Parts: sequence; C-alpha cells; structure tokens
Amino acid sequence: MNSIRSYSNLTQRIITALIGAAIIVTAIVYSEWTYFLIFFFICFMTLREFYQLAGLEGMLIQKTFGLICGMSIFTMSFLIEHGDISYRYYFLIFPLLSCVYMIKLYKKFERKPFTNIAYTFLGIFYAAVPYALLNIAVFENGRYNFEIIFGCLFILWASDTGAYVAGTLFGKRKLFERISPKKSWEGSFGGAVLALAFSYLMSQYFTVLAPWQWFSIGAIIVVGGTYGDLIESLLKRSMEIKDSASILPGHGGFLDRFDGLLISAPFIVAFLEIF
Repeated sequence: MNSIRSYSNLTQRIITALIGAAIIVTAIVYSEWTYFLIFFFICFMTLREFYQLAGLEGMLIQKTFGLICGMSIFTMSFLIEHGDISYRYYFLIFPLLSCVYMIKLYKKFERKPFTNIAYTFLGIFYAAVPYALLNIAVFENGRYNFEIIFGCLFILWASDTGAYVAGTLFGKRKLFERISPKKSWEGSFGGAVLALAFSYLMSQYFTVLAPWQWFSIGAIIVVGGTYGDLIESLLKRSMEIKDSASILPGHGGFLDRFDGLLISAPFIVAFLEIF
C-alpha cells in the first residue's frame, strides 16, 4: 500500500480500483462461498468505519455489539437464501437487536444512552443491511446468480468512472454545492451515459435478467449511486473530514468506495422481488 501512495492521486485510484475489482470479480465468479467471504469482509469494514466516524462525534456506541448484529444479519441472510436454514430464522433479528437496550442499563455515567443506541442501529441499517439484501438478489430464482451482482457492480463502477471523468473534464454546473462542491451535472450525465451503456452490455451477455430489467437496474444505480455519494458526503461534512478512512489509496475508505451501493441495493432488491 505504501508503494501505491507514492503515485499521484489519479494513479492511486486506478491501481487500487483494478486490484480491488480483480479480487471481487474473481471471488463472485468462483463460487457462492467466495462471494460470501469477500462481501462479509466488505460489510465488516464498512460497518466498522461507520462506527469509527460516529465515535469522532463523541458517541458512546455499542461498537462490538453493533458489529456482531450487522455481521449476524448478513450471514443469516446468506444462509437462508442459500437454503441452509429456514427463513424463520429472520425472526431472530428482532430479539437480537433488542438486546442493546438491556446492555445500556449496565452502562454507568452515560448522559444520552438513547442517542447512542440510535447510532448503533443506524450503523446496522445504513452499512450492513444493504449487503444482507444483496444476498436476496444474488439468489434470485432460488440459485446463485453471480451475473446479477457482477452486473450491478460493473454498472456502479461505470457510473462512478463516467461521473469522475466527465466531471473533471466538463464539470461547471454544480449538482449539490451545499453538500459536495465538486459534483456537477455534467459529471452526473457522464456517469448516467456510461452506466446505461454497461447496462446494455450486461443485457447482451447475461440473460438471467431481461434487457428491460438490466436498464431498470442501471437507472436505479445512477440515481441511487448519486444520492449515496451525496449522503456519505453529508455524513463526512457533518464531521468535518475528507475521507471515511485511508485504507484504500486514492479512494479513502470502504464507505467512500461503496456508498452508492448502500443506497442502490435496497431499491434493486425491491425491484427484482416485485417485478
């Protein structure tokens, strides 16, 4: 990692993106279990980063408990969708989360316990539940479909790349200057064009979904990805930091890299399950 950081920011972004994409793609294509392992890691790192950021605000979050709950929900979702355990195990989520109230009773000298509980829950629903929902999407029709998560990721990456390039070259009109001064309408348009182009490519190679479904997912990712980026920018702006972490050279942290997926995933799953 240190050798990568010696390059310019753009070069760091490219190298990190290529290495990360290669690892993720290999994992999701190889088998459902390697998909599980790579996204378990991503989910853990994303949730951990959120709790670290919340801690900067002075919140006394149940970090360990939140991580256990988040990762349990992700694992439970995978095992249910994979067919290893019954869907009835979903009902364990509610008593599991309720334990946080009892834990807080034994914490002394805490001025705002329910505010801290709220941040614990927010981390789970913002940074862990979207990944758990992805398990429902990849097991669409009762079997593992790497094509769905493969396509969603490539469309998301295309949207991010198109927005970055178009925004850098042509960006003039600010999209949401109050939250993110660097984002522009031109960048958003460039991201949308490249995302829809990749949606078309996915529809030609992966017939697990109909073309209109791929284009619908592309539209969801364009809108959800943009809002996901803005929402994470709002989070960082409220804490007066530039990146959620520095573990990924040129990209920041896992929250920075996967913010678009966190908002897009619930809409994609809802779309696939309803339509």
